[in-house]
Amino acid sequence: MGKTYAKFRPTYPQAFIEYLCTDVGITNNSVIADIGSGTGILTKQLLELGNRVIAVEPNDDMRAVAESDLCGYENFVSENGSAENTTLDSQTVDFITVAQAFHWFDRELFKAECRRILGLNGKVILVWNSRIFGTEVVEDGDKINKKYCPHFKGFSGSMRGELYDATGVENTNAFNDFFVGEYDVKVFENNQTLDLNGFIGRNLSASYAPKESDENYSAYIAELTECFNRHAINGKLIMPNDTRSYVGAV
Repeated sequence: MGKTYAKFRPTYPQAFIEYLCTDVGITNNSVIADIGSGTGILTKQLLELGNRVIAVEPNDDMRAVAESDLCGYENFVSENGSAENTTLDSQTVDFITVAQAFHWFDRELFKAECRRILGLNGKVILVWNSRIFGTEVVEDGDKINKKYCPHFKGFSGSMRGELYDATGVENTNAFNDFFVGEYDVKVFENNQTLDLNGFIGRNLSASYAPKESDENYSAYIAELTECFNRHAINGKLIMPNDTRSYVGAV
């Protein structure tokens, strides 16, 4: 699972990384705790800024992939910890990033842990790569996953229902119970260009996707292939995707 996730999940756009430096205040001297860091997709992009990045991940498979891929970065630290118990010392980090993982956390316990490990004026950065609804390819994929994936609650770990109302309008109060005061919301374009292998792999990288041993696996792959062929042009499909970030104090 970890290798599939690392291979097929998208990175975060350069505009988002630049925003972290120009607006949020990250410098190459900042210490960042990347919580729920998975296979280290965002961790790597932060390390490339020159930061010391502590990747906290409880899943052994995911953490092992990150450790193998990122061991060449001298500022990389890997910790076997959870969002609610990071194992980090108090007041030792400047920023906390959470990429594609916040929906797995106990919000109140994580908030308390953030307050414990953040230094003065520290900030939390929540970020998701999300498919853009209202587009045919995304709506088709939604139907396929609802049909074959019993644990599918919607793309982005069911966060869509929290980030938008029933009409698709963004809920600007989604994290009022987490952040203290106002928090900054930004959206960045991050469309993905995929071939058939990438399209299928992107779907299989989700935790809800059927495994190869499941009886519905072959039918799932067949319908994904049909979906790709309907929407692809010259063997390439553009997956409408944006990156949404939420930055504030806790």
